[in-house]
Amino acid sequence: MIRAAFRYPAADAAGFTVKGHSGFAENGADIVCAAVSSAAYMAANTVTEILGVAAQAKVKDGYLDFRFSGSKAAADIVRGLELHLTELRDQYPGFIQITTEV
Repeated sequence: MIRAAFRYPAADAAGFTVKGHSGFAENGADIVCAAVSSAAYMAANTVTEILGVAAQAKVKDGYLDFRFSGSKAAADIVRGLELHLTELRDQYPGFIQITTEV
């Protein structure tokens, strides 16, 4: 199961951790893992490369931890990622778990 945890300690700070594998299909054919990974990387890259917000990221197989502060626009992008993953979770029940800390 993929576990996504979103953190919103302040209006202009946010972060998320995505870890695990969905188990929907074999490696290389798992559309749930691919969708989640693609969305998470797009959000992180948009925050850092498009908005220019400094962030800390830790990446390894099946794991991405991303944190930043000082940008409401970047926090909104992370909220968009949470919405996207919520829709994927509803479309593929039992493969994605989402938690939120405010």
